[in-house]
Amino acid sequence: MTDRLIRLTTTLAVVAVAAVAAVISYAHAHELVRGHGETGATARLVPLTVDGLIWAASMVILDASRRHRPVPALAWWSLAAGIAATIGANVAHGAPHGPIGALVSAWPALALVGSFELLMTLTRTAGTRPADVPDEARTRPEQPRPAGTGTEQSVEQAVLAEYQASLHGPGRPVSQRHLADKHGIDRRKVKKIIAAASCPPLERLPEIGAVPPKGVD
Repeated sequence: MTDRLIRLTTTLAVVAVAAVAAVISYAHAHELVRGHGETGATARLVPLTVDGLIWAASMVILDASRRHRPVPALAWWSLAAGIAATIGANVAHGAPHGPIGALVSAWPALALVGSFELLMTLTRTAGTRPADVPDEARTRPEQPRPAGTGTEQSVEQAVLAEYQASLHGPGRPVSQRHLADKHGIDRRKVKKIIAAASCPPLERLPEIGAVPPKGVD
């Protein structure tokens, strides 16, 4: 619950800062483009190409990270070029007002890039975190397994249990061929297991022609 709350609040803060910084950075870049001869749709769309390049490069890096594959060199170069372009445009917009003006103008671009990369980092690490293990599972010692009677005996028990369970089911009893294929044993072995379980013990069967004990009619 705490991890989810941290991720949620961090995501909301990053998205809010990135949204505000994106609006201001776009306005600075738009004014800069208009001041250098571009008008109309061109002036409005050029700043979007810079932010779009950053977005596309970050998505490629994110996809490669989640798939555990090497990041293409073009993605890193595109990300660096996009960051340099957006920061340079904002610095150029504030440069006529001196160093402080250039720094103030560049800050929204820095906040936009930093917030966006923080969001990408959060997304990358969210898919690679190990699942939480309960404290009881961490501290509980591993229980020793009971000693079995052998692999063959375990197979016989499994075959017999499955066959007896099918006798009480709604459908037909499971076939011997199915049991043999499932447990990897010979069909005659399955037949012997079922027959041994179906027949009563020998000591309980009266012998033909046997003389009854004295006192028994």
